[in-house]
This record gives sequence, C-alpha cells and structure tokens, in this order.
Amino acid sequence: MEKKSESRTITTDGRLLLGVMERDGVETVWDRLKAQQPQCGYCDLGLSCRNCAMGPCRIDPFGEGPQLGVCGADADIIVARNLGRMIAAGAAAHSDHGRDLVEVLAAVARDEAPGYGIGDEEKLRRVAAEYGIDTAGVRGAKEIAADLADALFEEYGTRKGHLTMAGRAPAARRETWKRLNITPRGVDRETSEMMHRTHMGVDNGWQSLLLHGLRNALSDGWGGSMIATEVSDILFGTPAPRPTKVNVGVLREDEVNIVVHGHNPVVSEMVLRAATNPELIALAGERGAAGINVAGLCCTGNELLMRHGIPIAGNHLMSELVLGTGAVDLMLVDYQCIMPSLGAIAPCYHTKMVSTSDKARFPGMEHIEFHPDNAAAEADHLVHLAIDSYGRRGRVTIPVEPVDAVGGFSVEAIIGALGGTPAPLVEAIRVGKVRGAVGVVGCNNPKITHDFGHVELTRELIGHDCLVVDTGCAAVANAKAGFKVNEAVRYAGPGLREVCDALGIPPVLHLGSCVDNVRILVLAAALADHLGVDISDLPLAGAAPEWYSEKAVSIAAYFVASGVHTVLGPMPPVGGSANVVNLLTVGLTDLLGASFSVEPDPHQASLLIRRHIEAKRKGLGLSHEVPQ
Repeated sequence: MEKKSESRTITTDGRLLLGVMERDGVETVWDRLKAQQPQCGYCDLGLSCRNCAMGPCRIDPFGEGPQLGVCGADADIIVARNLGRMIAAGAAAHSDHGRDLVEVLAAVARDEAPGYGIGDEEKLRRVAAEYGIDTAGVRGAKEIAADLADALFEEYGTRKGHLTMAGRAPAARRETWKRLNITPRGVDRETSEMMHRTHMGVDNGWQSLLLHGLRNALSDGWGGSMIATEVSDILFGTPAPRPTKVNVGVLREDEVNIVVHGHNPVVSEMVLRAATNPELIALAGERGAAGINVAGLCCTGNELLMRHGIPIAGNHLMSELVLGTGAVDLMLVDYQCIMPSLGAIAPCYHTKMVSTSDKARFPGMEHIEFHPDNAAAEADHLVHLAIDSYGRRGRVTIPVEPVDAVGGFSVEAIIGALGGTPAPLVEAIRVGKVRGAVGVVGCNNPKITHDFGHVELTRELIGHDCLVVDTGCAAVANAKAGFKVNEAVRYAGPGLREVCDALGIPPVLHLGSCVDNVRILVLAAALADHLGVDISDLPLAGAAPEWYSEKAVSIAAYFVASGVHTVLGPMPPVGGSANVVNLLTVGLTDLLGASFSVEPDPHQASLLIRRHIEAKRKGLGLSHEVPQ
C-alpha cells in the first residue's frame, strides 16, 4: 500500500488517508483512472469529433485509416475545433461565476440580500470610476453599486466593441490585440461565437479558429474572471496578508467540522458568518462539541483563506480523501471541480452532503439552493444540519498536524508592501536579486503524482531567485509544502532571500483562487506600465504543472494572449495536428510575443522557464545568465 500511495501523492496526509480508504474498500479517483485504462488515443490527440450526428468521426494519425471526417474536416480542423470548445467551456465557467457575483452586488444595492454588504467601499468607488460612474461623495455606496452592477451586466453582451477592463492592459498589448483582431468585445459574445464557429459548416480555418479561441480566452481573463475577482473584493473585502493553516490537520476531532468546497464565495461567506452565531455555537456545545470549525477545499477554501485566514484542508485530489477522516460533519458544494463521486463516498463516513447552486446538482446529495434573498436563513439551517451530523460520527482519523501558511496577497497588498509603487520590485529585478517572476497555477490531475509538479517546480524556481505567485490548487500544494511562511526563505536563492527578508514576505505569494489568476495579469500590467514596455517584454512566465480542466485551458490561453509565456505539464489534446502544435508552441511568439511549451518534468520545466526569463532580461538590457 505504501508504494501505491507514494506513486499517487507526495503528501503525508494524502498517503495516510489513501490507506484508510483502501482499508475501508472505498474507491477513489486514482482507482477509477486505473479502471479507465487504456484511455482513447484518438481523444488524447484531439482527433475525434462528435459535433454533429453524421459522426462520431476520428482521424487515423498514422495515415492507415480515414483522413477526413464525414463532413470533410481534416485533422487540423478537428483539433482546432476541439480546442476552441475547451476554451469556450472554460471561459463560460469562470465568467458565469462572475455574473453570479454581479447578481449579488445588484441585490445588495436593492436591499434584497440580507447579510451581504459592501466590504470595500474604496474599491467599489475606484472600479465604478473606471466605468465612468459618478462617485461623488454625496452618492451612497448602494447607489453606486447599483450603477456598477448595471455596467458590469452590460459587459456580458456589450456593443461597445471592447471590454472596459481590457483597458487595464498596456497600450502596446492592446495594439497587438487590435492588429490581430482579437480584442475581446463581450464576455458572452466571444463564447457564443466560438460555439457558432465550431458548428459543422461554419469556420473551417484552423488558424482563424485558434485566433478566436484567444479572443474568447481574453474575454474571460480581462472580462468575466476579472469581474468575478473585483466584485468579490467589493462585496467581501480586498484580501490582505493573514496567517492560516493547511492540510487535513485543520479538522478538529472535538468540534463540528463544516467543509466548504467549490469556487463561489457567495455561499461560503454566509456559512462562515452562521458558524460564528453564538446560539449555534451553544447548540453545538449541548451536543458535546467544543465549537464549530469551518475549513475550505479547493478555491472556495482559497477565497475564505485570503479574506479571513480560514484554514484549508486540501485541494482537488484531496476532496475524496478528506471524507475518509470521518471528521467532516457537513460538506457544502457550489460548482466546478466537484467530483460526482462525493455523494456516494460521504455516507461511508457519516458526512452530510449538500449542493447549493441552482446550476449544479450531484447524485447522493441533498439540494438546498442559495440565493441572495435566502442565504442568511439557509446558512443557519445548514449549520444546524452539521451539528446534527456530529452526533452520528464513527471512527475519526486525523493523521497529521496542520502546517502554517500566510495568504491574502492581493495586488493592492503587494503594491502596499512595496510602498505604494512597483518600483522596489522592478529595482530588485533590475539588479538581479530577483531574476523574474512566475505564476504557478492550476489544478491537480491524477495522471500526475498529486502535488509533485507544483511543489518541485516551485522549489526549483525560488531556489534560482525567481519569485513565485500562485493560485488555486497549486497555492494549496505549495502551502502544504511549507513555502508560504517567512521561514521558507531557506529554500530561496540568496538574492530572493534578501528581498523577502527586507519586505517580510515569503518567497511564494498566495494570490487566491483560480479565478484570481487575473490578479497576476493586473500585477504584470502594473510592472509593464512602470517600465513603459509590453507584458511580453518582462521576465515573467506562467506554469500549470498539473492542469486538468477546461478552465485551465482558457486561463493558459489568456496568459499567452496577454504576453506571458506559459509552460503546461500535461499535453493538451492537440497532438494530432502538427500545424496546430507548431502555431501554439512557435508561431504565436511572432504574433503575441509569447507561446506555449509542454514539459511534464518539473525540473525540465524550471529550466525552460529560467532560460525564457534570462532571454527577457537580455532583451531589456539587464544582466543575464545561461541556466543549466
């Protein structure tokens, strides 16, 4: 068992809980992956198509079978169509998340969202001014919020010709988008057009399909996702650094444990508020519990960590294993990255499972919908359910102690720590104490040893004086590895160590959930504007070592389209078209100043990234090295 668990995860809590679940005869994601072998090679290469009822079709990559689909589409067209639809789905997921938050903002403005409010009025006024909304002091916050909500709703189907927040990109980057005709026009428009283009008989130019895919991704990165992050800050407060703890050790044997899982903070914020209700805490005490403990999973956990320091129990591939502790009394889910298997596993360990989103239902879970007008009351009800569940516990196994971490590094917090200007970071990069910065982001994928890609890549990068910022599952992995405390400077190279000691920050900065990747874009734009260059000129890179989701495809595409070279761990399903592969890995550099690389080995990925950073340093006339 130990050897099997070691091949599945590098984490101590994960290995021990895999043993628990094997003992209990409970199937996990790794077991299901093994049962699926061999997976479809045509799909892996992007060479299968089921977009119409004349199919499904597949193209033989070795030239011995069909070379055209029934409609006449060749490998290039089919691969480009499939990639375009992945981008569209990912962009839709994050952008719809943003729309949900705008709906809450609008309800707050109408006094129809009991328990919700404006958490950062200064940011409300700042974002509203960006949209040309009158923010004079005599106007109240809710009046401004109403106008801002209307303006943000307009972004989803705008007829203005471009998204307002795309104006945050450097002028040179916006000119590149204009030249390539990929300026994002509207959040929903680009996704809808991608689905139209990929319908049989519409766009059969693989180049034009891929270029629109970039536009679609930009409508997410500089549109839907950016709206989600900004409105979350307005409603719940802009994050600032705060201490927390991570791994399954954050669960408490003597308390009612509520785990929130998913991506949207609308539910988790209200549940956290209910868990501090003195009457409910007293009720838990009457049932024998020492208190009520709220912990996070995945990006809902990251949202609470960033704003409240709430502990986080794990990332995507820990979601089943956390149930194996027997200590989770209630798990609430909203949407995205939630395995349908959880509803079947939970009864093995007494856990009450509840889904809360009107657009996401799961087998084996009770469904209790949250809306702005009922959220406060439903949150109290759900905490009652957790207290009732506490009395049904069986064996509890919490096999590790939690690890300390610090989260909450919004762009505002980073710039604030630098004295209100990016100049100190720019200077540290100029003199070479910091060689560059890398965004390590993305999911977990059971095809890769859990957390190995994130942790090893990050360890290599900070050891070579590259500042790392991270989000999502990668952020949780790096926190569990101990990289998110000031003492982690012992892993950093001498230059980065000196800078971190001077600023009192760890070498890896937690920027939030996966939707918060846009904070990296805003920070990159601030650095570029300070230097008077484009983002593609900076010694920056992105990496998604363990990605799996369509959202990750959209994120990677908007990073590259914004000028950030991005290295992927798993190969996306494009290998069936040499033309598509060549454009994504080489050709985009001429068009955008950035492209994709694929490297599953984190040590080799680090080398690729460091060579890229040094090349960018050379281009800026800075000292440069030749990484080995």
